[in-house]
Amino acid sequence: MSSRPIPRPAEAVAATPAAAASGTETDISIPLPDREPVQARLYGQKAKGASTPLVVHFHGGTFVSGGLDDGRNVARMLAGAGAVVLSVDYPLKPFPEPIEVGFAALEWAYKQRVKLAGKGARLYLAGEEAGGNVAAAVGVMARDRAHPPLAGQILLSPMLDPCAGTLSLRNASADVVRCRWASGWQEYLSSPMNATHPYAVPGAALRLAELAPTLVLVGEDDAMRDEALSFARRLHEAGIPVTKAVLPSSAKCPDELYDPASGDCACTETVGGHLRAFFASTVPPLPPPA
Repeated sequence: MSSRPIPRPAEAVAATPAAAASGTETDISIPLPDREPVQARLYGQKAKGASTPLVVHFHGGTFVSGGLDDGRNVARMLAGAGAVVLSVDYPLKPFPEPIEVGFAALEWAYKQRVKLAGKGARLYLAGEEAGGNVAAAVGVMARDRAHPPLAGQILLSPMLDPCAGTLSLRNASADVVRCRWASGWQEYLSSPMNATHPYAVPGAALRLAELAPTLVLVGEDDAMRDEALSFARRLHEAGIPVTKAVLPSSAKCPDELYDPASGDCACTETVGGHLRAFFASTVPPLPPPA
């Protein structure tokens, strides 16, 4: 977890000089009930006269590393697709702390939705790799607690099941002495009994009905490809509207999603198209005329 000081709740500073000039990226601190404030970064701007998606986003890092800068590429893609993005620097601690903080940040975003994204803002979850797990788990929590209402969730190469043992995972870790995903799961779960908890391992959840519409994006050579597609299939079987796509190897997904130094990665245009289409598909229909 980052060692930089946490700003005061009312404090907001520009993330970079370029961001300060454009006013599109701002670091903030979110006050949480009965907890220390959590750092976050806002991306994008609400649209005038239109409903803007508001996305609560969680970065990757196999549960043991990463921060706001590592989530920058995905957050910028989401903002580029027309959303206001709240990227959350959730604590790198064992389950359930990241999930509880993530859910508290989601509730804060819901209360602030008009201020952040304008009237009629629709609320989404998003995350890549370990952040995809956090997003999916927070989505299950929101369903179980019947609040806040979600318009959708976006999972990019999500880590969903430590026991998957899929072909894509074996191929990705065949030449690695110590699998970083297995190590990350071990640190995150901390206790064997947590491996059966649906909030810790949403890929193994027995009940998937009534979750939000879902977009699942994976790379062709992605270690998480098979378990993510299996999760998408199970969501579909549970009656959840699901859109899934496998990006070609040339898109370099998901590797460049996690590299804050890569700037615009090769998959930006392709992923952006999927995001825009998903946001459009989850706009509620207009009520019939009176």
